[in-house]
Amino acid sequence: MNPTMKTTVFFVSMLMTMLAAGVAAGQQKPVTGYAPVNGLKMYYEIHGEGEPVVLLHGAFMTIASNWTAPWGNPANDWIAELSKPRKVIAVEMQGHGRTADIDRDMSPENLADDVAALLDYLKIPKADVLGYSLGGGAAMQCAIRHPEKVRKVVILSMAFRSDGWVKEKNDAIPKLTAEAFKGSPIEAEYKKLSPTPDKFADFVKHVVAMAAKPYDFGADKFKATKAPMFLIFGDADGVRPEHIAEMFSLKGGGVSGDLGPRSESRLAILPDTTHVMLMNRMTTIVPMVNDFLDAKPPKQ
Repeated sequence: MNPTMKTTVFFVSMLMTMLAAGVAAGQQKPVTGYAPVNGLKMYYEIHGEGEPVVLLHGAFMTIASNWTAPWGNPANDWIAELSKPRKVIAVEMQGHGRTADIDRDMSPENLADDVAALLDYLKIPKADVLGYSLGGGAAMQCAIRHPEKVRKVVILSMAFRSDGWVKEKNDAIPKLTAEAFKGSPIEAEYKKLSPTPDKFADFVKHVVAMAAKPYDFGADKFKATKAPMFLIFGDADGVRPEHIAEMFSLKGGGVSGDLGPRSESRLAILPDTTHVMLMNRMTTIVPMVNDFLDAKPPKQ
């Protein structure tokens, strides 16, 4: 088996394990609904009360599989913890979970526009946004395209250019097919939740086409975003260290805060952590996220 195929198999198997645990975990009953946004009927859940934060899942995932007890560990229930001090608005983006796919590019730009329209629908003028992987790209685009609606942004493992990922990841994604997910929790959950349960192969093709397409959000646009960002990565998650440093530098990082003004944005790199395993680091990440979201601008 060549290295690229090994990477693909490992990615799929790890994601399957995480999804199986998340589906089985369950959660408290939220307020739920479908928002008519940009041709979609977007499924959402609202948990808790307080300042709003929108959760955006990764590719192939759903609210349950991304945010509720990944790896079968109740201590990793992101929604339960995040909703203690604030209102959590979790969504299922285009084609994922209970939100049907439409004839439209599944791009971070389009997904961000959907989030902005959802906030309008819910009559929420501004919210924090937390996104993982694909959801992280949508969160970045929320800050770029809809700055008036975004207060702070948390990004879990996402690059703002496709060459920010290691070559092995970029080589592996185009090789993913529906056959690779046959009999998996990913396929089972899709068929259970989707309004079009017989369209799984089309769904996989649509996600892969989006993920395999080279992209560049623009360093100038990323730098110009007004919302403070908390950039969180694993030390083995597939985003190149040089790209992580570039992202943080564009948001004002890389300075000595003891000698002068420091950025409102933050950076964390978790040791011994892969892209998939980030979801198993809830007990480490959520306290940092709460501190970031609650923080006032640093004294200059």
